[in-house]
Amino acid sequence: MGINRDDMLELTRRMTPSRTCFTRVAGCYVDADGDFDGSFNIHFGKLNAHDREQNLAWAKTIPFASTNEQLCQYPIAPGKNPTQSVWALLMTLRNVGLKNDAMMDTFYDLVMEHYQASGPYAIFMYHGSYDVPIKGSDKEYQKESEEVYNFLIGTISPQVADQEPGEPECGFLFPAFTNRSTDTAHINIYQRDPRHPHTELAEKILNVRI
Repeated sequence: MGINRDDMLELTRRMTPSRTCFTRVAGCYVDADGDFDGSFNIHFGKLNAHDREQNLAWAKTIPFASTNEQLCQYPIAPGKNPTQSVWALLMTLRNVGLKNDAMMDTFYDLVMEHYQASGPYAIFMYHGSYDVPIKGSDKEYQKESEEVYNFLIGTISPQVADQEPGEPECGFLFPAFTNRSTDTAHINIYQRDPRHPHTELAEKILNVRI
């Protein structure tokens, strides 16, 4: 199943300093030895202007990527034991808006166990909420909201300095935003270089077959 570019551009239009759809950001830093090196969890509105703009740029990298090339859509299943699946973990983090440090640590541990990095890196997760407006027959947006799309964007970036991430190497959008609606059966996975992807993100961390 392909990704509709217009759906992604619709999301990115709500990722600006003046009208951001993000409510919270959490992150973890990993040192060159692959060990935990600190974390944070903060309301997006409490970031200063510089940090807000920088985080918007990192998060926006995922939906703004080349659709069906850098950003591809895959089925994601609850698994045989839904209470212990990555799907269930992501769904719960989405539903609580990242406000659970223990569950965030579970996700960080999962990434640190499998991610193949050549140096220190950062794991960031964003929670967003978007009131999807009704689109009329003339394709113009109406004032009424059709549904609320609650979602997560995850990024993994090399650190260019101490606890200073660079451009994301890979990441994801969950649930997928399919036909302008929540699609919990799919996830969109981003690879900055599709020719040399971090396949471990999909296969080992997110348990998605690519």
